[in-house]
Amino acid sequence: MTSERFDPSSADVRWQAAWDAAQTFRADDASPRPRSYVLEMFPYPSGRIHIGHVRNYTMGDVLARYKRMQGFEVLHPMGWDSFGMPAENAAMEQGVHPGGWTRANIKAMTAQLKRLGFSFDWSRELSTCEPEYYGHEQSLFLDLYAAGLVTRKESAVNWDPVDMTVLANEQVIDGRGWRSGALVEKRKLSQWFLKITQFADELLDGLGALKNWPDKVRLMQENWIGKSQGLQFTFWSADRATEVEVFTTRPDTIFGASFVAIAADHPIAQGLAAGDPAVADFIAECRKGGTTAAEIETQEKLGFDTGIRLVHPFDPAIELPLYIANFVLMDYGTGAVFGCPAHDQRDIDFARKYGLPVTRVVADGDLTDPVFVGDEAYTGPGALVNSRFLDGMDVEAAKAEVIARAEQSQWGRGTTVWRLRDWGVSRQRYWGTPIPFIHCGDCGVVPVPKDQLPVVLPEDVDFSVPGNPLERHPTWKHVDCPNCGKAATRETDTLDTFVNSSWYFLRFASQPADRPFDPEVIKQWLPVEQYIGGIEHAILHLLYARFWTRALAHIGLIDVKEPFASLFTQGMVTHETYSRVDPGNGQVVYFSPSEIEKRAVPASPEQAPHETPSGIATSGVDVTVALTGMGIGVAQGSVSPEIAIPVTGQAMKVEQGRVTKVFKRGTDEELNAGRVIKMSKSKKNVVDPDDIIAQYGADAVRWFMLSDSPPERDLPWSEAGIEGCGRFVQRLWRIASGNPQAAADAASNPALHKLMHRTIAGVGADIEALQFNKAVAKLYELAGGIEKAAPSAEKIAAIAVLPRLASPMMPHLAEEMYHALGGTGLVAEAAWPDVDPAALVDDEVTIAIQVLGKLRDTVTVAKGLPREELEALALASEKVQRALDGKAVKKVIVVPDRLVNLVA
Repeated sequence: MTSERFDPSSADVRWQAAWDAAQTFRADDASPRPRSYVLEMFPYPSGRIHIGHVRNYTMGDVLARYKRMQGFEVLHPMGWDSFGMPAENAAMEQGVHPGGWTRANIKAMTAQLKRLGFSFDWSRELSTCEPEYYGHEQSLFLDLYAAGLVTRKESAVNWDPVDMTVLANEQVIDGRGWRSGALVEKRKLSQWFLKITQFADELLDGLGALKNWPDKVRLMQENWIGKSQGLQFTFWSADRATEVEVFTTRPDTIFGASFVAIAADHPIAQGLAAGDPAVADFIAECRKGGTTAAEIETQEKLGFDTGIRLVHPFDPAIELPLYIANFVLMDYGTGAVFGCPAHDQRDIDFARKYGLPVTRVVADGDLTDPVFVGDEAYTGPGALVNSRFLDGMDVEAAKAEVIARAEQSQWGRGTTVWRLRDWGVSRQRYWGTPIPFIHCGDCGVVPVPKDQLPVVLPEDVDFSVPGNPLERHPTWKHVDCPNCGKAATRETDTLDTFVNSSWYFLRFASQPADRPFDPEVIKQWLPVEQYIGGIEHAILHLLYARFWTRALAHIGLIDVKEPFASLFTQGMVTHETYSRVDPGNGQVVYFSPSEIEKRAVPASPEQAPHETPSGIATSGVDVTVALTGMGIGVAQGSVSPEIAIPVTGQAMKVEQGRVTKVFKRGTDEELNAGRVIKMSKSKKNVVDPDDIIAQYGADAVRWFMLSDSPPERDLPWSEAGIEGCGRFVQRLWRIASGNPQAAADAASNPALHKLMHRTIAGVGADIEALQFNKAVAKLYELAGGIEKAAPSAEKIAAIAVLPRLASPMMPHLAEEMYHALGGTGLVAEAAWPDVDPAALVDDEVTIAIQVLGKLRDTVTVAKGLPREELEALALASEKVQRALDGKAVKKVIVVPDRLVNLVA
């Protein structure tokens, strides 16, 4: 006798233990089955799994489970991206060791993941902060060094003088360190670099083959690589005392030039600053601005006129002022540009500010006047005007002509430049992979011999003083030179954590103890069939992973060049915010969902009900309606007459004259309900998965993650939604546990047979396409069809197939249902149900019946019904006869299997 309710608190644990005991999800390298490698981007061990993680890993888990049921040998691993600054921050703020903090977090998060029943192969778990991982990374780094793909050179960096570390551009805010608040200095330091620029063409060209990547991600990478073809040439001052080499992608606009601008870090600017305090002050002001390309594009354009005048290459009578400008990047092109304001928005902003000429040289239609009016540059196509020998040419022809003349006269050359720069991987911090080199006074920089790897981080470090504790460690950094045996020091910089995540997918696939991976095993698993993760990693992580894969192939360690065959970027999970303003200091105070409660209170007069376009009476406050697979969710603030609104299968009553408001739990203190935004700790609008699992079980949480939104879109968290999912879990359990028996003389149910097989085929296709919300809708439809059907052999068959269809999405419930129905073994190891092809064939069609082109009736008939019979059915329709109103039919138009149109 089965219980009336499904109890997830016991079933979840029981089936997770059964999967572990059977090693159900352990990938077998020796299996003869076809391979499928499903991978979600591994998490940083911050301490807690959040709902965003749950959505990401649920999607991958559904696909991995389905692939296993399809007969694939599936690799679905999990690990931890565990080096990085948050652990060092915790060490400094909490007085703990980064390693202890990280490992404790991994333990807690592992337990959370296991509670959700994800089909991870935990035997392959890795953590990038362990020597067993980063020792192999050091070995690969040395291999790249030996191949000439690693170099050490001086580079300008953002230096935080308080934290005593290099900062990425994104960590500099208004010229100050993001953590210390100190004014950032530009310093030249010796840094380690990976020569990613050597692969720029390959990385760019390779994007074309990634057909199963989102277009927006490929475009973002293309823009980041930034291939630009143009003209590189030199402006000279009339006395030849100053020369400025510039690069431009628009040589066609050379006769519209009105100024030349150099970066604040350009050698000419630095030279002028040494003798002119005003120049030095301007350069210092430039350094207070943003340092990312996006910030530079949007910030106010500032310039300093150096007083130097440069001669136009085609006309010595034209002199252009030389400015130092805050929008010119030293690390792009030559660090100098010429400005053509009429046809570049950045340039026109600058020219209008400083009163410089703006001359039209590309005409849009008949608009050829050299005086350019307005503040919006024209960047479209056209013909050259006001440009002497270029007049009348289109843009591309004019570019080619200018380059040809420059090369012929030897004052310039056609060239290609890249936005992409070599990847600086040095970080002046402790919690990262030690860079495996030794500095010797006699031998210079010497690689650590591979038999001395891994170079392990020391445990006894002190974070009480800012800066890199490796630099001041009393013993760790002091070693003998492996070449000459003299006293030497270790490299104290550690690797950028993006290096750790640039090859982890290879180590997941193959984990020999004596080398990073076995290339023959890699060949079996790579590329990853499906990679899933956030759009925020579209550029750096994905670009670096592509580079590492190509670099390792370049030096002969692997055969694959692209790591991820398909990429899916899922939407975020969002939630309302709850807050109030502290009357004492005016600061906004946020409250978590667990600290609030919603109560219906009498509506104020201005909130009186009114009719909405949908016909539902609501209050004057905002009402958010979110369509789901089962119904409509109504946000707080809705008022209506007493009606039942389906919310994922549940009727919800909202009484007339009352409005739902938010209060601090247990009090009458009213709070503000804010926008639905990305969950964040700072706004406290996060939902703890453990609390939801404890209340509803893992399967309800998984089902919610899949059901309410297309997976590429954001998913608003909803209490009504998770409650509805919990009810659907119980609904499926009641269907399975009812054990219906068909009488011997029970009528057959071909419609249910057809629905079952269409659901089998449709759910499988939707999972393959990662359209999980559509698969969810099909299971809802099948459940409804089963519930409505009278006892029959087809109903028994449909119930029997439910556990296998639900298994990828609700695996614990599926196992419980499977065994309640007499199944043996594990449904996780069962095959996906076979499809009856005949059941997928449409044998009925709906015919539209029109009179004079207007729809008057419809009729469902057997597919392929002869024209004569269709015509007869149309004429027999009462609605058609009323529309004809006694008129004679002059013509009958029949489109087989679609429509009949009567012309009277």
